[in-house]
Amino acid sequence: MLAKNELLKTYKGALIGPFWAIIKPAFTLFVYWFAFSIGLKKSGGVDVLIHGNTLHFDRFLFMLVGFIPWFFIQDSILMGSRSIRLNSQFVTKVNFPVSTIPTYTVLSRLYVNLFLTVIMYVYVAIVHGVSIYNLQFFIYCPFMFAFFLLLAWSTAPMSAISRDFENIIISIMAGVFWLSGIVYNSYDLPNHALEKIMLFNPINFFVNGFRNAFLYDRWFFEYKTELVIILAEFVGLFFLGMFNYSRLRKKLPDVM
Repeated sequence: MLAKNELLKTYKGALIGPFWAIIKPAFTLFVYWFAFSIGLKKSGGVDVLIHGNTLHFDRFLFMLVGFIPWFFIQDSILMGSRSIRLNSQFVTKVNFPVSTIPTYTVLSRLYVNLFLTVIMYVYVAIVHGVSIYNLQFFIYCPFMFAFFLLLAWSTAPMSAISRDFENIIISIMAGVFWLSGIVYNSYDLPNHALEKIMLFNPINFFVNGFRNAFLYDRWFFEYKTELVIILAEFVGLFFLGMFNYSRLRKKLPDVM
């Protein structure tokens, strides 16, 4: 109920309300489709080496599947980090479990992501087809939600205490987009060392995960190094989130 109210509150006053959650990413996708399919015709598609075979994907299809998790990740990081500050009434005026605030905020973005995924899947099914590998979505999606919820538990108290921390997050998000394999194939970079470094980018993991499920027809456990790294990061983020939340929870009412 709180997640639903958060979604409605975000678009309160707008004539079409929560439908803006669909229109905004749709416009972003249109801009990229126009840029790569019309403006940069010579850019061609994307070649990906899968199971020893080079597969060619239409660039818009390739980017579409990568953008769907990115929309959720971007909103979860930005809105999750500022969630406590924007809902200060729950901290200062009532006895309320503060950890619930980033939880229902991130959950509200998951609702939007699920709707966008359905639209994307219809397009993928028509253009690319369906397969048993698509079921991996039910692994990647909950894991993605849990990962960035833990991140919000860590960043939300810090942003509530210091606006500087929130501004830092906002500043780096544009760079994070280009440092993640959303518009290019991060498994095939010219610099082999850089390709290995990209494995430590959790956003890169989930973007490639969606492509594993919907395009590459590859199981999540086939790239074992990447899987081990993301699980280690998840465990580290869990302890960091619990530590930051426990350390700052009692300070929030006084600071806010």
